[in-house]
Amino acid sequence: MKRRTSRTPFEVRTSTIHGTGAFATSQIRKGTRIIEYVGERISHEEADHRYMNESRKDHHTFLFAVDKKTCIDAAVDGNDARFINHSCQPNCAAYNVNGRIFIEAIRTIEAGTELTYDYAFEMDEPDTPSVRKRYACRCGSIKCRGTLLKRRRKRKNIGALRLH
Repeated sequence: MKRRTSRTPFEVRTSTIHGTGAFATSQIRKGTRIIEYVGERISHEEADHRYMNESRKDHHTFLFAVDKKTCIDAAVDGNDARFINHSCQPNCAAYNVNGRIFIEAIRTIEAGTELTYDYAFEMDEPDTPSVRKRYACRCGSIKCRGTLLKRRRKRKNIGALRLH
């Protein structure tokens, strides 16, 4: 499958990362706004109702969290932005601009290169081996952290508070 999207500098085709991917059809310069991530706007509760099923082997959806109340479900009325795969060493980033999500190049991308951004999923549930398995990363990057989950920040030991 190979499909060129209209007015975008990429085409959609089979990916070695996961299923279908988006590939640059010409050089995309750093800082270029590539596409807006669109789809049906729904609540997080509706997203959970549609897609949370513990029996699923992976967590493949086209959801993008906009804020604490809203998700975009690109499986409904979405565009080809939904085919941009995750990478732990991405060449794009997603930016929230007044509640709209845009994918932009964070470095120059050569023609034929797959477009990727770090999904950095945030979870309400504890980070367990089964959760990590469900959100396993397949990017193949030398910097792969093995999961689509957001990198957890290490807490700095600031020492004990001293009372005088």
